[in-house]
Amino acid sequence: VGAVPQEEQYPIDLIGNNYIYGDSKHEVNVYVKVSTNSPVLVCMDLALSQQELIDPKYLWVGPRGKKLKGKKYVDLKETGKLMVRGFKESMSGAYTCTLSYKVIGTTTQEEREVVETYRFMVYAYREADHAYQGFVHFTTKTCELAANQQFFEKLKKMLNDIISDLTCHLAESSYKCHSVRTPEGGLQQELFVSFQVNPFAPGWEEVCHQVTSDCEDVTNTRVHKARDRIQEVFRKMTSVLKQFQTVPSIHYVDKSFSVIPIDSCRPGFGKNNLTHRHCASCCVVCDPGTYSPDNEVTCQICARPRVKKYGARSC
Repeated sequence: VGAVPQEEQYPIDLIGNNYIYGDSKHEVNVYVKVSTNSPVLVCMDLALSQQELIDPKYLWVGPRGKKLKGKKYVDLKETGKLMVRGFKESMSGAYTCTLSYKVIGTTTQEEREVVETYRFMVYAYREADHAYQGFVHFTTKTCELAANQQFFEKLKKMLNDIISDLTCHLAESSYKCHSVRTPEGGLQQELFVSFQVNPFAPGWEEVCHQVTSDCEDVTNTRVHKARDRIQEVFRKMTSVLKQFQTVPSIHYVDKSFSVIPIDSCRPGFGKNNLTHRHCASCCVVCDPGTYSPDNEVTCQICARPRVKKYGARSC
């Protein structure tokens, strides 16, 4: 629990039973969902784990050079396995383990010590917050028709009413009227309507925190349901329009409704397909020297990088 699906993260030879094995030649990236426990980090590579080790000793050091032995938020085994509990943004960073063990010559019985170092870069991540941008067209008698605005307001109210119990609402709603030449050669006037289906209607936090302290999964489930309800409305739009008796000159353009997903990240998190290509869909904690003050999807670079912590919301 708490890691991005492992087959997307690591070479398969570094994985086993939610254990992440080290690699003495390369640092291993690990992604842990906020507020969950990390996978088990193993202070050796997979090949070494299949061998007997004589007098092994393990030293784990966390971010900012802190020794992890005795810390309440870690589960540290005598066999060199480490798990971090209740992962927070501030726990992100380099986790380094030094393994030392003895090798005894079979003929001379001479002892020599071998030392290996394994480095894990562990990042907190959140699921992206989902919203949906909807687009739909209606024909109208003329662009100057006074009923166009009236129709738009009624449409918004109807759609908001069917998703309000999900604490979702329409945001950034607008329409424009254009003259459209059809393939048949005729001109017609069309309303181009756009709106965003958003899971953050007033009161959403109170509703969410009754269920869980971490809201992404809940809000995303709600906005998916809201999207599905609105899609169903437009599948039946011809019959729905009969309710709008005051605007008989406005008609739905069949199959014109489309919807595209929009992702946003919480402040202090962002997406980076290059740096975090194994967690490309995740909102990963902003690196030191970068920040995200709002719900955009990118961490910005500080002009004067004084920020030395992960998850900064300002410089």
